[in-house]
Amino acid sequence: MPDDATPLDARFGRIVSALEGEDGVTLGSGKGKRGFGSGALQVDGRIFAMVSRDRFVVKLPPQRVAALIENGDGHVFDAGKARPMKEWVVLGAGIARQWLKLAKEAKAFVSGRAPH
Repeated sequence: MPDDATPLDARFGRIVSALEGEDGVTLGSGKGKRGFGSGALQVDGRIFAMVSRDRFVVKLPPQRVAALIENGDGHVFDAGKARPMKEWVVLGAGIARQWLKLAKEAKAFVSGRAPH
């Protein structure tokens, strides 16, 4: 099955499997809590990638988010508050093969270890 036809949960599961063993990376709060961030990938306790309303969302620098939106690979993320969040982007299914790379980029950004 092509990656862009793979169900979102399976795609996210592969990303979780690839990153969960890395230094500081966990899935959710690890404390059995439910709600926002409970199923999100975190580094040092800070969310960098998640599934929200059946969409894959990552946290990246505002300029990177704007570029992904501008070239059609991403969409505005507003967390249901009708206000765009400038450091978050919903990644399109058309670039599903790049999701792991972008999740790694998000992890580096959130952890403060992003290349300059």
